Amino acid sequence: MMSIVSKQELAREVSRRYAHATRPEKSRILDEFVAITGYNRKYAIEVLRRPPTPRREPIRRPRAVRYGPDVARALSAVWEVAGRPCAKRLVAAIPDLVQAMQTFGEIELTPKTHNLLLKLSAATADRLLKKVRYSLQWRGRTPTKPGTLLKQQIAIRTSRGWDDHRPGYVEIDLVAHCGASGAGEFLYTLVCTDIATQWTDFEAIRNKGQKEVLAAIQRIHKRLPFPLLGIHSDNGSEFINAHLFHYCKEMNIRFTRSRPYRKNDQCHVEQKNWSLIRHHIGYGRYEGASDWQRLALVYKWLRPFVNYYSPCMKLIAKEREGARVRKIYDTPRTPCTRLIEAGFLSNEQVQKLLEYKNSINPGQLRREIKASIEYLVEYSKVTFSDEATNAA
Repeated sequence: MMSIVSKQELAREVSRRYAHATRPEKSRILDEFVAITGYNRKYAIEVLRRPPTPRREPIRRPRAVRYGPDVARALSAVWEVAGRPCAKRLVAAIPDLVQAMQTFGEIELTPKTHNLLLKLSAATADRLLKKVRYSLQWRGRTPTKPGTLLKQQIAIRTSRGWDDHRPGYVEIDLVAHCGASGAGEFLYTLVCTDIATQWTDFEAIRNKGQKEVLAAIQRIHKRLPFPLLGIHSDNGSEFINAHLFHYCKEMNIRFTRSRPYRKNDQCHVEQKNWSLIRHHIGYGRYEGASDWQRLALVYKWLRPFVNYYSPCMKLIAKEREGARVRKIYDTPRTPCTRLIEAGFLSNEQVQKLLEYKNSINPGQLRREIKASIEYLVEYSKVTFSDEATNAA
C-alpha cells in the first residue's frame, strides 16, 4: 500500500504527461493512476489537474538549550518559597523574591542564571516546573446556617456594590476545620479580604460563637494598615447578630450582607478560602485549645508572606464570544504593592510598610510556615473526609 507522500510524488510526475496527452491517452493514464493509488476517478482527475506542491522540509538541527538545569533548580527553589503558585503569579513574584532570598543568603545565583530567571515567561516556567508540580484537590463541608436576627436591618450588597479602588471595604467568611463530621465543637478560620488591594488577614477561632467571631474581627481591625470602612458577610448567624451590628454602628463601619445562596456576592474572600486556607491547612479536623494555638502559629507566619510576597490577580473585564466567556485579569501584584499604588497612605505609612517588607526573609517565612503546619498535623488528631481521602 502506497503512503500519502508516495502518492503525491507519483501525482506530480504523472500530471506532466497528463497535461499534454490527448483525450484517449488521458483516459489510459487515468486508468493506470487510479489502479495504483486507489483514488476515486473524479478525485484522481482533480489531483492530476492540480497536483499537490511538495512540502518544504523543515530545517532540523539541535536546538540550543537556553534554560538549563541551573535555571530549573533555581526556579523550583523560588517556587517552593512562593508557596507553589501558578506560573503567572510566580513570574510576577520572582524579582522581589530573588532579591530578598539573595539578601538573606537563601539562594546563590550566577549572573547568567539570575538574568534568565528575570526573563522567564509564564509558559516557560510551567514547562520547567512540570516534573515537580503536583496539586491536591480536596473538598469539604460547610456548616454555615442562616441567621435571621437583624436581617432586615442589614443591607444586601452584590459583588459590585462598593468602590473597588479605595482600600477599607472588606469581605469576611468562616472556614470550618471539621473534617468528615460537623458534630461537636471544632476550630474555624475567619478570613478577611480587602476588595481593592486583596490584603488578606485571618484568625483562628475556637468556635463560631458570636462573641468569638466579633473578638477575631476586632483583632484583625487593629492589624489592618488602613481604616476599616465596610464589612460584607454572608447570611450566617455568626455574622448577622446584634454583637457585630452594634460594633459596626459604634465604629462607623458600613455593614452589608450577600444575597442568600449567592457566593459570587463575596467572591473575593471565597477564592481566598481555597488558595490560602485549604491549600495550606487542608480539610482535617482540629479542635481544642492546643490545636487553636498551633493553628494560630501557622497564621502568624502566613500573614506577612501572603501580603508582602504573594502576587495576586484581579478580574477586570469579561468578554463574551458566543457561548464562550473570556476573562481579562490585571498584572499580578502583591497586596502591599496594590495598597501603596492606591495612593491613600501617607508617606510615613508607605515607608513603614517598605521597611517591614525589607526586614522579612521569605525563605525563613516559608520554613516557619512548613514547620508550623507539620507541628499542627503531627500533634493533632487529624481526620479527613472520604472525599478528601479519595482526592488525595
